[in-house]
Amino acid sequence: MKVVLLSGGGGGARFARGLQAALSPGELTVVGNVGDDLEILGLHVSPDLDSLLYALAGLIDDERGWGRADETWNALATAAAWGGERWFRLGDRDLGLHLVRTHRLRDGEPLSAITEDFCKRAGIAARILPATDDRLRTSVSTPAGPFTFQEWFVGRGHADEVDGVAYEGAGEARPASGVLEELDRADALLLAPSNPFLSVGPILAVEGIRAAIERRRARCIAMSPLVGGKAVTGPLDRMLSRMTGGTTPRHVAELYAGLIDALVIDEADAPAEAPVELVVTRTRMSGPESERRLAQVALEAACA
Repeated sequence: MKVVLLSGGGGGARFARGLQAALSPGELTVVGNVGDDLEILGLHVSPDLDSLLYALAGLIDDERGWGRADETWNALATAAAWGGERWFRLGDRDLGLHLVRTHRLRDGEPLSAITEDFCKRAGIAARILPATDDRLRTSVSTPAGPFTFQEWFVGRGHADEVDGVAYEGAGEARPASGVLEELDRADALLLAPSNPFLSVGPILAVEGIRAAIERRRARCIAMSPLVGGKAVTGPLDRMLSRMTGGTTPRHVAELYAGLIDALVIDEADAPAEAPVELVVTRTRMSGPESERRLAQVALEAACA
């Protein structure tokens, strides 16, 4: 069975870990968001790709939900003492990966090739592909003005309400090598329980990816990132209320109009109505067992 997951970090990375546990080696491909990427202290950082890599390799800090486990922060503290930026946290273990990625990008290697090599070095059987090798950056419009994603999310603690989301470079970006081929041959397509505006939206904005899902032969199942109409983490519930008028399963499903056959929702959000089939289960992931159970529910819905 070939399964392709579109995902950001955070809950998406935990769900990817559940899928990896539920599937046989080599059956999972994850197309990851790069709209969050940034350059900080001269380094190219890909937060969502890294969260996916660390989660699938068993290296992630589960308490924070991002970064390496057993992390230290000496390099960042030293950089700050010399006047460097410290608003974006880069741990000592994490820095090693960013240094290598940045060096290889400057030598002309595409991000997709570097990421696939990292997967092999980490011993991951799953394939992680960036949505695009081209520059793609998410920005938000707020009452306080426009901000890049990381400026708003990390720098300002995502306190500003969001009026709109844009994906800079999406018009010129092309899918990374292998992305369209994986989508076309998938037996199941899944959209992670990630923010539809900020994590899945940038992937779908890359020319050709949405069209590939629209012409799918396999079923496409989306995972709702809400529990009881509230975001488990982050500002999605506020964004949905402000930008779509509500936080029901219908509001989530309508963001994926024409793309999905079913939406998996939490028991706390049922009963509900939506323009697609609803699959009701417990969606909160608290550890490996619940991650794998949720993955099994999604796979069963994809094979229905």
